[in-house]
Amino acid sequence: MDVRDSSFELELAWQVPLYEQIHRNPELGLAEHATSAAVAAKLAGWGFDVRHFGGTGVVGVLANGAGPCVLARADMDALPVTEATGASYASAVPGVMHACAHDMHVVALLGAAKYLADHRDTWQGTYVALFQPAEETAAGSQAMLDDGLAAGIPRPDIALAQHVMPTEAGTIGTTPGPVLSAGDSLRITVHGRGAHGSMPHKAVDPVVLAASIVLRLQTVVSRETTPGEFAVLTVGSVNAGATANIIPDRAELLLNLRTYSMATRSQMIAAIERIVRGECAAAGSPQEPGFEYYDQYPLTSNDPEANTRVTAAFTRSFGSDAVYRTAPQTASEDFSRIPDAFGSPYVYWIVGSVPRDLYRRAVEAGTVDTDIPANHSPFFLPAVDPTLRMATQAQATAALAYLGTGAG
Repeated sequence: MDVRDSSFELELAWQVPLYEQIHRNPELGLAEHATSAAVAAKLAGWGFDVRHFGGTGVVGVLANGAGPCVLARADMDALPVTEATGASYASAVPGVMHACAHDMHVVALLGAAKYLADHRDTWQGTYVALFQPAEETAAGSQAMLDDGLAAGIPRPDIALAQHVMPTEAGTIGTTPGPVLSAGDSLRITVHGRGAHGSMPHKAVDPVVLAASIVLRLQTVVSRETTPGEFAVLTVGSVNAGATANIIPDRAELLLNLRTYSMATRSQMIAAIERIVRGECAAAGSPQEPGFEYYDQYPLTSNDPEANTRVTAAFTRSFGSDAVYRTAPQTASEDFSRIPDAFGSPYVYWIVGSVPRDLYRRAVEAGTVDTDIPANHSPFFLPAVDPTLRMATQAQATAALAYLGTGAG
């Protein structure tokens, strides 16, 4: 069903001010109180049954006769980033910014929800609009599930989500299978024996041990992962000691892993722990190393059949020039925990946000990475139109691919 009509011109009249309001007043994960309240008020006004999960999480349920159940999700949280865009609606909260377009996700999903509420004669079934807190810390979806989400809303037949990215505005990228990587952060603590810096023979030096581990970990991807299989292992921090003449008694390493395969993920984790234990044994460490996994994101992998159906709907609505097959992204998300909890298929797609001429010039010059601010940059600022319009229409189009009376 084609949703390109004058309704969306009218929607922007209230969507743009709301988007600017949320952008100007960003809230960090699990503290999205004002955003949550604004979302709940809008949904209630349009006739949705509003429910709350996970503190600031909001779900609106709109039943419209017999038919499938579609769940559409938007994340709401901002980042601890100081905005440098210079926009007239720039963040008024020091050190906090919507640097990942979650504000646009919120307003786009609200726009789709209002469209469906206003056009109930064109569809049948149940529409569930879910607004999730704390995506940036991988805590929000689990918080909603822990608070009874799976038992508190209808089971979706399909779940939908999207993300605004620094690609060409007016385009949508879809792909079957992996679209976002699994992500894991890991804190490793290795133990030595402290001593005076002038007496290294009395110590087990954890600084040297940590250095050996860092070098050896470089072989996990280069020598233990199948060539061509995507895997990233980054040592982002090494911390040991505080002064020049003291050998400390421990060192801490912070690692980040990204994979598109759970088998590769398991293989990498096993290799990391084996290497760390082996280096500790070789160094004569007096205590077993510690491993703490945190900020863990699941793999986001689109159901192929559902992706085909949604992509076909996008192509009908927006034209083949606007829809392309995107490569999997190395970023990570916690959205998939929600459909996985229901055993439901899902589709996650990419919405472009950079003005066409600007993006194409950067592509031609080979300067996309340097000239186009990426998500989480203090300069990241989507072009409001057509990005917001496209994101709103995409949510409505994907939902109507299942709910529309002619969807089959």
